[in-house]
Amino acid sequence: MPTAKLLLDHQEIDFPVTIGSEGEVGIDIARLRAQTGIITFDPGYGNTGSCESAITYIDGEKGVLHHRGYSIEELAEKSSFVEVSYLLVYGKLPTRRELDHFTHRLTYHSMLHEDMKKFFEGFPPSAHPMSVLSTMVASLSAYYPNSDVEEDIDRNIIRLLAKLKTIAAFSYKKSIGQPYIYPRNDLDFVGDFLHMLFAVPPEPYEISDVIRDALDMLLILHADHEQNCSTSTVRMVGSSGADLFSTISAGISALSGPLHGGANQAVIQMLENIRADGGDYAKYIEKAKDKNDPFRLMGFGHRVYKNFDPRARLIKRVADRVLARLGHHDPLLDIAKHLERIALEDEYFIERKLFPNLDFYSGIVYRAMEVPTNMFTVLFAMGRLPGWIAQWKEMHDQKSRIHRPRQIYTGPTARPYTSIDER
Repeated sequence: MPTAKLLLDHQEIDFPVTIGSEGEVGIDIARLRAQTGIITFDPGYGNTGSCESAITYIDGEKGVLHHRGYSIEELAEKSSFVEVSYLLVYGKLPTRRELDHFTHRLTYHSMLHEDMKKFFEGFPPSAHPMSVLSTMVASLSAYYPNSDVEEDIDRNIIRLLAKLKTIAAFSYKKSIGQPYIYPRNDLDFVGDFLHMLFAVPPEPYEISDVIRDALDMLLILHADHEQNCSTSTVRMVGSSGADLFSTISAGISALSGPLHGGANQAVIQMLENIRADGGDYAKYIEKAKDKNDPFRLMGFGHRVYKNFDPRARLIKRVADRVLARLGHHDPLLDIAKHLERIALEDEYFIERKLFPNLDFYSGIVYRAMEVPTNMFTVLFAMGRLPGWIAQWKEMHDQKSRIHRPRQIYTGPTARPYTSIDER
């Protein structure tokens, strides 16, 4: 086994090196503090591997994203969100019989306990749907208590996968004052969600195949993305032994931040501002290149990808297809395409590898679907749910130790307490 050597005060210490299946190399410093009394300092954990995982592989330099070994391109073009959910949670692509059984379970667990409607009624109309989503998911633990029995764990996984879309749709209906639309067992997973989201009692709602197929692909593209902020939150909270529902609720809360799940909303706001300023996209390109200008192009660059985000290529085609089929002409898409073209040709952006990411186009697609801006992150959470569950399940199966990062203390040194009259 290869080792890495640390030279500290003329003392040489060996640490084992672990190598992943795709050749990733990591130095195992689990006993660093025990052996030396020191710790590593890595703000934001950008150079720290917190776990071993067999779920998602990313090569940011090459623009590669795989789930359980399958490329995101193949999954997005050939699979469905329900099938990808099975793949992530159970580790393999399902047979026809397994997929039918999985789909059946998701269909017949989509109802909420009727008492939960009272929780929705307690929120003010101004409550953001993400706040409602996080709270309602946490409340599921009151109805389905924690259990370490394997069958109970699996049943709760199915419940959560099935019920989240109902909670998401109810949270939207609450925000606009419309009656809740109950799940329908005759509709597929994505079609059922669209029906609950947009149908109203006085008239029938016809589900558009174009919108359903686009949303299905969008959910796949969001399904998992390795150890990002919300996924790491899920693993950290879950490491304490917290139940599945409370753990996923914490992940939803982490996703709600504008630097994480709210990024596509920020893209729309940026494009709206450019349009309001006459649509002069070239002006904003120059502003982005001016280091003294606070303006930043939203939706460009990625912490992981140093090449084109593979999901952005896929979602760009979705955006073109949706807008063409629905007959929409969105001036924001025109601005977005001009910004993308310039960024891909301009040396400033090329040198800094500021390529369009998933968020750059997803907001445009959601707008074409007539999804309100405050629901963008909710749809992100719906897509990310199977990835969170897979990460929680993997951590649970591995019996991982409780997460407990260290710190470098920079406060005052020891000092005596003084009474309030002496201060």
